[in-house]
Amino acid sequence: PTVSDFRRLDIMLGGQGAPLVPIGDNLLFGEYDYCLNIGGFSNISYRKEDKRIAFDISPVNYVIDRFCRSIGLEMDRDGEIASRGSVDAGLLERLDALEYYHRPLPKSLGREWVEENVFPLLDGGGLTLEDLLRTYYEHCARQLARATVPGKVILATGGGAWNKFLIRRMEALSACKIVVPSREIVEFKEALVFAFLGVLYMTDNPSCLKSVTGAARDNIGGMLFKM
Repeated sequence: PTVSDFRRLDIMLGGQGAPLVPIGDNLLFGEYDYCLNIGGFSNISYRKEDKRIAFDISPVNYVIDRFCRSIGLEMDRDGEIASRGSVDAGLLERLDALEYYHRPLPKSLGREWVEENVFPLLDGGGLTLEDLLRTYYEHCARQLARATVPGKVILATGGGAWNKFLIRRMEALSACKIVVPSREIVEFKEALVFAFLGVLYMTDNPSCLKSVTGAARDNIGGMLFKM
């Protein structure tokens, strides 16, 4: 038996059909104040009173890797390139002023938004790669700080959790303790949670949360396929 297609019902109920991982954050990793995933985009989830809140914070690796590829690298390993640069205050202010960051929840990002709003700012600045990445790292860290409360504990997963310089900047600006767990959790947390979504479906428990997706109600997402 296979359970898939977790988003359809939530969309029919007026939700965005995403994100889906917060139910796993809530039930499997609830000891952390925040669950942060750093991939192409960073997203966060946390409990506020009796609700789980989740949203995309900012583009991260989708932007960083694009500029690294321009010099033949797949990534900025450990943030080594950015660590050699300086922050450009004007570019940082323009990035932080983008409309998405001031939009109410729920909200999510996509690649089209980055290409229309972020890349034009970065491509037109005339900065060195070191300064451009250093400024962008600062932007990512500032947006995390806006989304969190100082003194809390953040579980960081996704490929960006291995970026030591980025994590240091995020920890410094948010004034939170950032925990990078085992490699299995960092790299496979999303896969683990999707398997858990299948368990929730099979046991008739909600997996899509209206507080996260904007749907009319919590719902049991998924369709069961049998051989």
